[in-house]
Amino acid sequence: MNAKEKKYALVTGAGKGLGKAFVYELAKRGINIILVSLPGENLKDLSSDLESTYSIVTAYYETDLSVGSNVIALSEWVNKHFNVYMLINNAGTGGSRRFAEASVEYINQIIQLNVTATSLLTHQLLPNLIRQKQAYILNVSSLAAFTPMGYKTVYPASKTFIHSFSRGLNEELRDTSVFVSVVNPGAMRTNPEITARVDKQGFLGKLTLIDPDKAAARCIAGLLRKDSVIMLNPISWLVLSLIPIWLRLPLMTNAVKKEVCA
Repeated sequence: MNAKEKKYALVTGAGKGLGKAFVYELAKRGINIILVSLPGENLKDLSSDLESTYSIVTAYYETDLSVGSNVIALSEWVNKHFNVYMLINNAGTGGSRRFAEASVEYINQIIQLNVTATSLLTHQLLPNLIRQKQAYILNVSSLAAFTPMGYKTVYPASKTFIHSFSRGLNEELRDTSVFVSVVNPGAMRTNPEITARVDKQGFLGKLTLIDPDKAAARCIAGLLRKDSVIMLNPISWLVLSLIPIWLRLPLMTNAVKKEVCA
């Protein structure tokens, strides 16, 4: 059976963090995978390990998805060579800056990767997905989608877009074979930089922490049972939602300010 006859899950941001946890969770379930990540994230070795350990078929593609033309090129390659029945839009970026001091490149990368790449890749692969008997899209948003805050002005706004986009698209595709889910995780200790940022935020930062492997397992389980919204931190979300915005906004801003000004 050639690649075009098999079915694949495509995962962006697959080289590290939650994306890497996703590919291992999919591999454990015997699902073939297309791994997409930035160059230099060792996708070749990761693909080989997945194939030898789990007896699945993999392919990989290295590119910077914050560049629109790269998203189109990836889509054309995928549509030409593969049947995709699962799309996991995991790639994203963030950070904490004083907005007035942030560079144009910093602001643009968040918008291009979190918003534009997710929208374009979904749009370009949708005909492929619709052709499948059953297909799934999982978009990775964040608890930050529900909590605007200073020093992270652009990132929460981009994740609010992802949440709204996912809910609307799922409703639009209700009469098709494609189901769309959105997950809103909190912080994860995926690398030393993020760990240091979370630690500086104190209690409010650590309130939403979750292990990437556990998050991936719960996400895939929720996606396959067609949960339209997956909340990995329901207690944290409840605590945050019970705090009125006039109080939550300065509290969250002050927590983030600690990592910016420390």
